[in-house]
Amino acid sequence: MKAKAKSAGAQPILAIDSEVVRQIRQHARSCNTTEVCGVLIGQDRDHRVEVAACIQGENAEGAGAHVTFTQDTWEHIYAVKDKRFPNERIVGWYHSHPGFGIFLSEHDTFIHKNFFSSPGQVAWVFDPHSDEEGCFGWTDGQIERLTRIAVVDRRGGERAEASVKDEPTVASTAEENAGPVPSSEPSPKPLRVQRLDVDDGDGGRSSLEQLVARVFFFLASAALGFVLCWQFFPHVVVMGVPIDPTTGQPLDPEMRQMLHDSQAGNAGNSEHPDLTKPGQPAAPDGRAKKGDDAKSR
Repeated sequence: MKAKAKSAGAQPILAIDSEVVRQIRQHARSCNTTEVCGVLIGQDRDHRVEVAACIQGENAEGAGAHVTFTQDTWEHIYAVKDKRFPNERIVGWYHSHPGFGIFLSEHDTFIHKNFFSSPGQVAWVFDPHSDEEGCFGWTDGQIERLTRIAVVDRRGGERAEASVKDEPTVASTAEENAGPVPSSEPSPKPLRVQRLDVDDGDGGRSSLEQLVARVFFFLASAALGFVLCWQFFPHVVVMGVPIDPTTGQPLDPEMRQMLHDSQAGNAGNSEHPDLTKPGQPAAPDGRAKKGDDAKSR
């Protein structure tokens, strides 16, 4: 009696097909911003839950933090189950937690208690951001995270020789056109690298023409930009303005011409100085006559 009670309260063992795990991950990664959901199909046998397939929950109301099975979702699920898995039963559900981690929220717990309340039903959770995953199930009337999970490969047991395939090799274009290499050959062919020779004819001329065209385009763009900036933006024009050396003020052109003429006249007088007084003719020896001086007195 004690052994049976302990067995009744123990956690169930989950055995899930590897293809189901792959499909759940693929469905969750198809939408990294909102939650997605689906149901697990299989059998529940003496505290061992076997998951053999899954059905995506189409038309579910997904949000960033929760997902809800709608009436359309359940109709789609049962239609697929009756058609593809008539002899199986729903043994649980799965949903994604994009960036939230592995746990059951209050909303998730409500769904599990009301729609998956059988002791042999589980809840698989996958986070597509961190690739973390886990499963929850019923243990003595409480929902706990399962500790014993087995991923089963349905192709397990195959002999290695029956599935050996040659790795692809790099071959020439002629060999690729000839068709794939049969996998029954004893050993793969050695690696062959096809040499690509550079054509110095038309290819080089075309490259040079492209380079010249690019340089011309850049120069034309720069010249056009300079002209537009000169026309539409203010700029400074440097002009020569004469400055009065005594006052430091700019002179107009007429004053400049007068200053130039005055400087030229002074230069001529300095070469031949006139020492006579104004109004008196100069003597041959450069001095005024005495008679004229007496008259003037």
